[in-house]
Amino acid sequence: MSAFSSLPLFPTEVLARNHAILCTVGFLILLPLGTLLARYARTFTNRWFFGHAIIQLFLSGPVIFAGWHYGWKAADELELGHFEDPHTKMGLALLILYVIQLVWGLFIHFVKTPSPFGPGTRPPQNYFHAFLGLVILILAQEQVHYGLWTEWPTTTGNIHTVPQSAKHAWIALVVVFWVLYIAGLALVPRQFGQESRAREKA
Repeated sequence: MSAFSSLPLFPTEVLARNHAILCTVGFLILLPLGTLLARYARTFTNRWFFGHAIIQLFLSGPVIFAGWHYGWKAADELELGHFEDPHTKMGLALLILYVIQLVWGLFIHFVKTPSPFGPGTRPPQNYFHAFLGLVILILAQEQVHYGLWTEWPTTTGNIHTVPQSAKHAWIALVVVFWVLYIAGLALVPRQFGQESRAREKA
């Protein structure tokens, strides 16, 4: 293996690498950034939505779809077929969930429906949107882990191994996100208090 590791990446490996980088940036950096923006900014201002939407749709979208495209091409080049192993099946599921989440987020923002919990409270679809967002991030974290630790060596023959720096980056991205997200939950009482005062003034 060491004799081959100094060789340039093969074309199929370049496709797989580009797929991995773009999907990691999209799902493990940009989407979490948009999630954290919503979690923190909404406790200080009610003008957080457009920043959240820009990151989740206009920044993340092109990166995620480009990464998915490279994954499709890599599967073609390797003659693996499509949606025949856990990684490609989960990739399709994540893309579908991402699109659903985008449409759902736009719907609940622009189409206001009465809440069954009373005036000034959020309807259930808002909580579902937050829940689905976290589910997508958890699945994406596992998907990238599977890609680095299992899919790459299995499909490429592991002639060029995944750099340890990539695996360390995965660990760092996962830990940093959850630490920041859980810390942000401490601001929920402030958020609810701010919203309660706004309702009293209305």
